Amino acid sequence: MEPPENYSTDTSFAVPFEDAQKIILRWDSTASEEARERMIFDGDRQEVDLYLQAVDEIQKSMSSTSISSDHHDQDSNDNKVTSAIQIAMARLEDEFRNILINHTSPVELDSIIISDRASLNHYTSSVRSITEFDQEEVRRGGGDHDDGLDPIQRADSTNSSASYRSTSSIREIDLIPLEAAADLQSIAKRMISAGYFRECIQVYGSVRKSALDASFRRLGIEKLSIGDIQRLEWETLETKIRRWIRAAKVCVRILFASEKQLCEEIFYGIGTAIDDACFMETVKGPAIQLFNFAEAISISRRSPEKMFKILDLHDVLMGLSPDIDVVFESKSADSVRVQAAEILSRLAEAARGILSEFESAVLREPSTVAVPGGTIHPLTRYVMNYISLISDYKQTLIELIMSKPSTGSRYSGDPTTPDMEFAELEGKTPLALHLIWIIVILQFNLEGKSKHYKDASLAHLFMMNNVHYIVQKVKGSPELREMIGDDYLRKLTGKFRQAATSYQRATWVSVLYCLRDEGLHVSGSFSSGVSKSALRERFKTFNAMFEEVHRTQATWLIPDSQLREELRISISEKLIPAYRSFLGRFRSHIESGKHPENYIKYSVEDLENAVLDFFEGYPVSQHLRRRSQ
Repeated sequence: MEPPENYSTDTSFAVPFEDAQKIILRWDSTASEEARERMIFDGDRQEVDLYLQAVDEIQKSMSSTSISSDHHDQDSNDNKVTSAIQIAMARLEDEFRNILINHTSPVELDSIIISDRASLNHYTSSVRSITEFDQEEVRRGGGDHDDGLDPIQRADSTNSSASYRSTSSIREIDLIPLEAAADLQSIAKRMISAGYFRECIQVYGSVRKSALDASFRRLGIEKLSIGDIQRLEWETLETKIRRWIRAAKVCVRILFASEKQLCEEIFYGIGTAIDDACFMETVKGPAIQLFNFAEAISISRRSPEKMFKILDLHDVLMGLSPDIDVVFESKSADSVRVQAAEILSRLAEAARGILSEFESAVLREPSTVAVPGGTIHPLTRYVMNYISLISDYKQTLIELIMSKPSTGSRYSGDPTTPDMEFAELEGKTPLALHLIWIIVILQFNLEGKSKHYKDASLAHLFMMNNVHYIVQKVKGSPELREMIGDDYLRKLTGKFRQAATSYQRATWVSVLYCLRDEGLHVSGSFSSGVSKSALRERFKTFNAMFEEVHRTQATWLIPDSQLREELRISISEKLIPAYRSFLGRFRSHIESGKHPENYIKYSVEDLENAVLDFFEGYPVSQHLRRRSQ
């Protein structure tokens, strides 16, 4: 388009009203095909300046008290001005939209890297999940070890036009070039001063929301209602939670912060709270979409397997809280700040509730089928792996768990509570007391399960195995050991050693009783002093009892190799010397009679070898390996 006749190209001079009208009408896209096909701000800067000055002149005319003293002429001029303003505003709205669209491109998330990977390890290094009580171990998934979606700084400035400005953990990027932002500001000023505020922010919000939606899709943030989220299987949710944690940091610290910066650049100084209104027009919907996910988790049904992901969500929201307060600082953004704070509070309450419900679940776990061989019960593995993971969140939970466990009569058949009252527990944090209480009620439950064994020896072995496992898990976790304390650890160690002693008494007292002298000697002038028939019966009884112990206890299991070896040594230290001594005193009396091999069936070496079969968890041959004749 050619500039109007006699129109000066010196943009420092105002455009006369008549010329301004002509410029506005020339760019009326409803009346001119050329105007429809061209955008002013895509062309020469002189055309841009001319048009903006024309708009300024029309607006100036509109605000004048009169243009003509003649009332009829004034009405006519008012109509012309109003018409010109409407045409101009429609045109500027199109130009505003066009500039935004042309300069809005997806944020180069792939070019943004983590400069402080260590700060994220607590949230993304592992998948923490617990399923059923009867699983062998608490499942620890490998972390996604980051796919780079928690940006801290730009990876390669040559690959992106975005530039970064940093304040604390917030990393703002220029979403559109500064020149385009300046053009948008020049349009916004004129639209808003002409009363087209709502049209301006609606155009702005629609374009920028589309850009945010695209970034959300790339971050894997889905449009799911709270109900949709709560209906998902937990394993599916775990994956989504890991993705959400990374995405939330990007959204708050980069995307939302950068949208706020862009609003300030375009709308700053135009009018009170205009930039806030545009910012909320853009991000309120996406922010609600983002936080609805965490809200759905916070109010979902509580169960032990959710604890660690809930703590992950709590920790990341706690870390983001200062950033949320900065990005959503205005009064119009109150709802976002309040929602985030309420979610944080509910996540904390959920964690406290899950811990309490977990204690109840441990006490009430109902399995009544004795585990074969007296080995470690799945409940023991589950609980100890669970509280080991709890200790990984020590700092968070110390802040959240402020009350001591209630050890009163919450449950029928409540365990006795001396373990929770002895002086060594004084000064421990409420969290530490909760963990000790869990161990107390675990032992109480295990003692009940031990009664399902008909063999008292096996019941003691079962308790020995399980309490030993508890001790080893405490020792294997520095955080857990610190909280439990060495005094209570020694108490637990004493318990599994007492169980081992009780096992030996229940099994070996009767066996060793066969090797006593009492009842073998007789008096009389024609007797050697030893009753051979009583001695033969004693050997037969010993052989039968030992064979039965060997047959059954070879199928019992002590999973820990060191504990297994220690118990075998302890058995041998009592059995072998007693048998060697008995054999030495009475061998000659048997060998001088008929068929001594029927009574002295085993050598000392045979018994030593037989002890090595104990607690391996698999059956042995019916008869012991015999000594060579």
